[in-house]
Amino acid sequence: MGRRKVLVPAVIVAALGSAAFAMATSVAWLFGARLLQGLAVGAASGALTAALNEAEPTGNRRRAALVSTVASVGGLGTGPLLAGILAQYAPAPYKLPFIVEIILLVPAFIAVLLLPVARPATKWRPRRPSIPPSVRGVFGTSGTAGFLAFTVVGLFLALVPTYVTKLSGSTSLALAGGAVTLMLACSCLAQLLSYGKQARILQITGLALLATGLVLLAVAGGISSLPLLLVATVIGGVGQGMAFLGSITEVNRTAPPDRHADVISSFYVVVYLGVGVPVIGVGLLARAIPLLQAVQWFSAVVAVLCLIDLVALSRRKQTA
Repeated sequence: MGRRKVLVPAVIVAALGSAAFAMATSVAWLFGARLLQGLAVGAASGALTAALNEAEPTGNRRRAALVSTVASVGGLGTGPLLAGILAQYAPAPYKLPFIVEIILLVPAFIAVLLLPVARPATKWRPRRPSIPPSVRGVFGTSGTAGFLAFTVVGLFLALVPTYVTKLSGSTSLALAGGAVTLMLACSCLAQLLSYGKQARILQITGLALLATGLVLLAVAGGISSLPLLLVATVIGGVGQGMAFLGSITEVNRTAPPDRHADVISSFYVVVYLGVGVPVIGVGLLARAIPLLQAVQWFSAVVAVLCLIDLVALSRRKQTA
């Protein structure tokens, strides 16, 4: 299916999701708005990555992967900061951030309309993304690294704003948004500085840093230390950037040209599952034990999973 045929509806659905947030009058509206935005992001991610590969003048998939990851994480980090500033200092805090988002989607919509129209070789029909047997080994380890990278992002996004405002004694929404941006800015910087390095090394180093950041997050909550929390945020951000860049670079490199969209879409399915796991996992644990203890247990489990995938990647031969 042509990229434009996927991306045009995705941008429209994203705008509808923002409009639903702006008009929300109940929890049901919020769930509906989040559903629309989730559908938009899911539809656009794989298609945009594939489009970047096609648009890269020299066919350099590594460079296309870098642009994709920096754009994804950069947008994820800019959103909370911009929303926090608008909600704190501008009028209509429950509406204005989403109106601004709709305005920002207008140039994106125009850019998508200007994409060349692809003529698919076969008639499009809905199907589940699948992984060719030749890349399943790489996808298993690198997909797991991407999953864990965004599991850590999800955990930090859910907890860091609350931790920062509580430990600093401030109620500033801009400060809470800035704390999230700190992590994702570190991720973007790590990706830019790591460009060109071996994908396997990036993943191994990133997973080690992710495990370290999780341990520090758990300790920071236990001793109520804001400086340690910020250190954990920086280390977690650097680890996330390296692990994410390494994982998508490896998957992007090994995906067969005729199945590239399938493989990348599957990768993003795994990544976005990682974002949702922390909220659900910590929430379920918190029903049985205190929240701080739930965070510590969850962090410990994810840290161990990072180390297990690190070992698996270390044992796999580098083929690049």
